[in-house]
Amino acid sequence: MVRRTPNLSARILLIVMVLSLFGLVMLLSISGPRGEVQYGNAFYFVTRQFLFLVLGGILLWVGARTDFRRWLRFVWPVFGVTLVLLLLVYVKPIGQNINGSSRWIRFPGIPFSFQPSEFAKVAAILFLAHWFGERHPAWPGFLKGLVLPGLCLGPMLLLILGEVDFGATLLISATSGAMLLAAGAPLLLLVPIAIAGIAGIAFLISHEPERMGRIIAFLDPEKYASGEAYQLINALYGFVAGGFKGLGLGRGLQKQRYLPEAHTDFIFACIGEELGLLATLAIILLFILFLLTGLRIASRTIDRRGQLLAFGITVLISLQALINIGVVTGCLPTKGLSLPYISYGGSGLLVLLFMAGILINIARHPDPASEE
Repeated sequence: MVRRTPNLSARILLIVMVLSLFGLVMLLSISGPRGEVQYGNAFYFVTRQFLFLVLGGILLWVGARTDFRRWLRFVWPVFGVTLVLLLLVYVKPIGQNINGSSRWIRFPGIPFSFQPSEFAKVAAILFLAHWFGERHPAWPGFLKGLVLPGLCLGPMLLLILGEVDFGATLLISATSGAMLLAAGAPLLLLVPIAIAGIAGIAFLISHEPERMGRIIAFLDPEKYASGEAYQLINALYGFVAGGFKGLGLGRGLQKQRYLPEAHTDFIFACIGEELGLLATLAIILLFILFLLTGLRIASRTIDRRGQLLAFGITVLISLQALINIGVVTGCLPTKGLSLPYISYGGSGLLVLLFMAGILINIARHPDPASEE
């Protein structure tokens, strides 16, 4: 008899729907000034986000209705296509440089650009779930458990790092490390590797004046309030102005060119300004509930592949939310990661909704072996 957990799948679906629809409402309130100035259309961003939300809803449905094991059969093609897309970032004019970072690609005739690093999140999780869940159901040791997976993921991470995307590199690396632990890797083996990786990124940041400036500004934001800490200071102003109840939906001031990334990375600050502390705490609670539900799905799944896949998806989405909120509240240096399901961004929203669909499928079929 199949042990089903419809309550967990429904809970994930409800959380994702609430966050996504709430994000659409906030974009309607926040993105107008930026859309008017940049495109002459106050509804530019919210209209595009709505279209991506519809497409993402289809992907969520596909992910929820398709046996998660089928995606694992296409690990290597997905991995290969992702590497090609990451390489195209460096090919002009396909590769697009926006705000000093080359993270986007746009093909001729397509009216939008997208970030291949978003697809790399899915590729990395699928690869590790396949590697440790199917090929090596028990911890295979140092060579097959760490060296070989590292040689596969290494080129992908280096390509993302070369885009000057430290946030995505850290996010995928941290999620991969967590999945290695879940697969049975000794903690004492991963700690020195993590330290070496952090030291390497710190070295690279020290040789990137713009990124190093962000670190210095993070340590003393008031001193650099008119420069590198400009966004952070204005984000904190937004939280202070919003107080407990907020100024009211649509009444925020930070979106009026004070906060450059109000509709993307710093949307959480605008939520605090317009809807207050209660709304920001509600969002945090929703992500905590998502984390706990995802971990429960993973723990109740008998299939090891499903366990690792659910665990990886849950950790990545929760960690991305944690980093974004940490950055906006001044607890972490600027990383350039969006708030899942809420921030504006087409490729990110599509990938996140697809991953939620896979998680829902795993929750519905915790013991797929009994269905074969």
